[in-house]
Amino acid sequence: MKFDFSNLKIFSAIGARASFGLILNNLAKTDEDLIVVTADVSTSAGLDRFKKNYKKRLIDVGIAEQNLIGIATGLSSVGYKSITTTFSPFQTLRCLEQIKVNLSYMKEKVIMVGLASGLCLGNLGFTHCSIDDIGALRSLPNITIISPADCYELYKTIKASLKHKNSVYIRLTGEKNLPIIYKKDYQFSIGEPIEIIKGKDVCLFSNGAILNEAIKCSEFLIKKGISVNVINVHTIKPINQQKILKFIKNKKLILTLEEHNIIGGLGSAIAEIMSDGGYRTKLIRLGINDNYMNSGSYEYLKNKYKLTEKHVSKVILGKIKN
Repeated sequence: MKFDFSNLKIFSAIGARASFGLILNNLAKTDEDLIVVTADVSTSAGLDRFKKNYKKRLIDVGIAEQNLIGIATGLSSVGYKSITTTFSPFQTLRCLEQIKVNLSYMKEKVIMVGLASGLCLGNLGFTHCSIDDIGALRSLPNITIISPADCYELYKTIKASLKHKNSVYIRLTGEKNLPIIYKKDYQFSIGEPIEIIKGKDVCLFSNGAILNEAIKCSEFLIKKGISVNVINVHTIKPINQQKILKFIKNKKLILTLEEHNIIGGLGSAIAEIMSDGGYRTKLIRLGINDNYMNSGSYEYLKNKYKLTEKHVSKVILGKIKN
């Protein structure tokens, strides 16, 4: 299936995981060097068509994530464009040393795709939820981290990552029926945040599937006379600091909204930029408050952690006087 706007609703319906496999199947037609290494999740990653069409270009290492990185590194060293994939906590934390040594230190290029990051696998508990993947990788040199907001941005992300000089971690969030953020083409560049909604009172930074809650919050608060600037910081590392500071300038309140621990993720990155830039505007970091809850559905956990439009709007209303 060709990825274009005529099929956007289909890709949205199946979600980022299944779309990922279909995107690779499409790209592999014109890129003979593209090769995928997976850890027993080819079906979960939507790779069944890829496996059928390019059998020799998909390697399944089984449940052995350290080997996943090692094999992908070896393939990269001889000229292949290596893409690895498994569920996010196993793609990152289980093979963190291999990522550090092979990709960060040795500077080999691998694109790592973490399936079902954030809270969407909440029914399986926090062994499968991934609220610490960004924090774990952000301190490693030569690793780029991207969290696409919808399936079209995932397509843009993969294409840009294949041309990028460093290894890339692509963080997939959300479930099926992923909200469509981009309904027409736009300029995507790694490291460059994108203004989704203009606003003069509040600046709200977000990324991934939870960005949709930020957009709904902005649409609700404009009726209350509060103008919220929504920014998609799809790339958590590196970030164009000057653009971030430009968005922050003259705002009454700054917020970050993310499906990640408030320590080490997007909120920490924005706080560092504000501190370096000498900004003293109030910053509120909304995310996972450094704890593991009981398991539950995606919607249940978003509500418990207060990551919905309703809760975000309440926070802003409590801080901003019209």
